[in-house]
Amino acid sequence: MAQGGKRRAFIGSFTTAGGPGIVTAAVAPDTGALTVLGSAHHLPDPSYLALSPAGDTLYAVSESERGAVVAYRVGGDRPEPAGPPVPVGSGPTHLGVFAGHVLTADYGSGSVTAVPVRADGTLARSASGVLRHTGSGPYAPRQRGPHAHQVQPDPTGRWAVSVDLGTDSVRVCTLAGGVPRPHREVALRPGSGPRHLAFHPDGPYAYVVNELAPTVTVCRWSAADGSLEPLDETPVLPGAPAGDAYPSGVVASPDGRFVWTATRGEDVLSVFAVEGERLRLVTTVPCGGHWPRALAESHGFLYVANERSGDVTWYAVDPRTGVPHRGGSIPVAAASCVVLG
Repeated sequence: MAQGGKRRAFIGSFTTAGGPGIVTAAVAPDTGALTVLGSAHHLPDPSYLALSPAGDTLYAVSESERGAVVAYRVGGDRPEPAGPPVPVGSGPTHLGVFAGHVLTADYGSGSVTAVPVRADGTLARSASGVLRHTGSGPYAPRQRGPHAHQVQPDPTGRWAVSVDLGTDSVRVCTLAGGVPRPHREVALRPGSGPRHLAFHPDGPYAYVVNELAPTVTVCRWSAADGSLEPLDETPVLPGAPAGDAYPSGVVASPDGRFVWTATRGEDVLSVFAVEGERLRLVTTVPCGGHWPRALAESHGFLYVANERSGDVTWYAVDPRTGVPHRGGSIPVAAASCVVLG
């Protein structure tokens, strides 16, 4: 998205940990550098953000016990609320725009909530339907019940997929009358704790980063029938973790040649070469801070929201090797995600 010829980035943060709310930043087209323009502190813990297809409206979850989603207008340097918060499930951690609705992944309640989007991009006053996940996993501290961690449309816009850390599975869904309906549930390795999924840009594969493993699972994806088939699982680190290692984000390059993941604790970005149905770990590089919670790619640059060090770092990606090279950073306390137009 461009405003006045300038591209924008939007950064979420945890206000309960001192974050400024939602930050707007200008993006330098030649270097990828970010410059803070303004911030909005209307919503508790806006931890994840998503832009409307037109790019003029931003949607944010409130990752709190009484979860909510809010629409913002983003024509200026400071996001402005476009309506009141709409209640969703408990502890929403992610959201996506699908079939005229905003879908939220509600980690605490283990559900996906659908909220209709009006013609002007604002949200209806209440949700139109909820899909409640069921099940559990073998790792009792984190998998006693379902924990939906991410929800997004597939590249065709025909299906929505929700990734559930608590049930070690990915659900493929549709919408019927504004209500999310399960099409099929795909089991991943027990105890892996899937967190986020990224589609290959050409559509035949999906890459699931597993928080509890730490690995990334390559899956074959068919938009024709909404099927997802696990094929291979690859460690995100070259050896055993030295300490805590909890993968968070996963991104595929626009040309489909590389996949990147971020791992908290080890505080690294991992670079994978795409080799058909497999990924080959090329190298790891420091994430530029501590506890990289989210990862994003735009126009040949990678952006990392480092939650505990309170910064967003950008990298220029070598188009030949896929290896990112650090460019710089801006301070954003308790940064949790970056979304770019």
